[in-house]
This record gives sequence, C-alpha cells and structure tokens, in this order.
Amino acid sequence: MRVVFMGTPEFAVPSLRALLARHEVALVVSQPDRPAGRGMALRRSPVAALADAAGVPVLTPARVREPEAQARVRGAGAEALVVAAYGQILPTTLLDAAPLGGINVHASLLPRWRGASPIAAAILAGDRRTGVSIMRMEAGLDTGPVLLRREVEIAPSDTTGSLTARLAEVGAAALLDGLDRLAAGLGAFIPQPGAGVTHAGLVRKADGDWEWDRPAAELERAMRAYDPWPGLRLPLGSERVRVVAGRPLPAWSVEVEGRAPGDVLEVGREGIAVMALDQPFLLTELRPPGRRGMAAADYARGRRDLVVREG
Repeated sequence: MRVVFMGTPEFAVPSLRALLARHEVALVVSQPDRPAGRGMALRRSPVAALADAAGVPVLTPARVREPEAQARVRGAGAEALVVAAYGQILPTTLLDAAPLGGINVHASLLPRWRGASPIAAAILAGDRRTGVSIMRMEAGLDTGPVLLRREVEIAPSDTTGSLTARLAEVGAAALLDGLDRLAAGLGAFIPQPGAGVTHAGLVRKADGDWEWDRPAAELERAMRAYDPWPGLRLPLGSERVRVVAGRPLPAWSVEVEGRAPGDVLEVGREGIAVMALDQPFLLTELRPPGRRGMAAADYARGRRDLVVREG
C-alpha cells in the first residue's frame, strides 16, 4: 500500500519502521526541526531522522494546513495517510486527500483518554490497563471509528517513558494488522460508544508542581506519570525538588500523630519520610534544581533546614 506517514516523536518511530518494511512510504511529514541540547542547535525529529536515513522525502511545515503543504501531501498519491503522534490537528481537506483517509495510531483504548497525553493520564488515574487503538480520523479530536484495539497491562512500576516505549511497538504491529485488513477488504470501522469518554489534555511543565496535600498513592502515580517529563516537583524545606523515586509508607511505620501534609517525619538511610494527606511518603531519590539525581539520604546531609517536625 502506498502511504504518507505523519509523525514526530519516538513513539511514532516503530510505526514508520514497520511501514518501511512492508509498504511504500511516499512521503513523511513531521514537525519542524527544533533547538535542542546545551548549544540549542536545530535537531531533526526522531521520525524525520529515520526517514532521512531511509531516503524517504520529508516535509516539515510549520502548519500542515497551509496550501503548499496540503498540495504536497495530495501530490504523493497515497492510498492512506497514516498518523502517529504528529502534533498538529489535520484539517478535513487533508484527511480527504487519500481514499482510505487518515488512519491514526492512538495510545489508548478509545473512547477512554482521547487527547494529547493519554499515556500519562492513564497512569495518573490509576488505570490497570491501556492499549492502542487504530482509528479513522475525522474532524473531532480522536472521535473517529475504531478498526481494532490492542490491550496492554500497566505495571505498578511503569512510567510514561516505559509505557510509551511498549505501546509504540504494540501500535506498530497493530497498524500493520489494520492495513492488511483494509487491503483485503476485511476491515470494519466501529463507531466509538458514547459512554466512557474521557479526555487527556496536553501535559505542561507546570503540571509537575504539586503540594503534599494529596494522598500518598496519588503522589506515587504522579511521580510515574510525569517521568520523564515534566517530573513531579514537591516542596522540601526551602526549595522545590524533583522526585525521581519514592513510595508510600504504612501509617504505622512512622509517628504521624498531629502531623500535617509537608511535615518531614524522619530522615534516615533509606531516605526522607514526609507526611502526605493520608500517610507518609518516603523520598528515596531526588533531583534538586540545577543538579543531578541523588539519593535522598545524601541530599538530606547537605540540608540543615530539613527539620523533623514533632507532633
């Protein structure tokens, strides 16, 4: 099948790699090169870099709805536009540019977690399962009918980073399966049910700034949901630090009588125990502002303001 592929981050790379092995990729569309690194030099997106290496033409418009960009996509003569985490909303005029329309690799079990950050949203909500949906795109945000789904269990240790990598591979395999069904005339797109719709907004840097007045289990999920970006940042003494690793502690393990959220309960070899809304939370690895990650116990040795609060 001749396709145009539209994608940008690492999540989309396995899908493009799978298409290159099995189908004819006429054109790749990705986000423009962005400044990155200490030198802020322009860097190709992971998808654009893979397409360059494969010798596939790459288009990186600032706005894909521009007439020149749409004309380039139409001129590719593709049977389908395959989209995976491209990063721009496609106009219906572009979705109509191919007979099969836009086929999207979406990282959730639609209709749960429509939107920009479904993986982080699933972890933050405490979902036990998520997955990938291969769907046909339409004007609404992730509202189109679904061709197939693949479920994945969310492990207790999963972060957005680890789960994204796993779903990327699942999505690539599901995409090939879906395209095979469509090519054989066996694919059926089923409208999404009206019940069970949830939305996952774009995660922003400020979303990582939390306070201690949350349940400890929720703090632990936020730590994993915001890893690798933007990180969960909590106040500790006189500064706000990123929580790299930590876990809730049983209430009986530390004296909590009369303690308020944010009180430092204990500083020891294992780390720093801080009172959350309902029980203690043990910080085991931290990343202070402008510094590398370190054991919480090492961090505590250099912080005289970390005073254990008495009940």
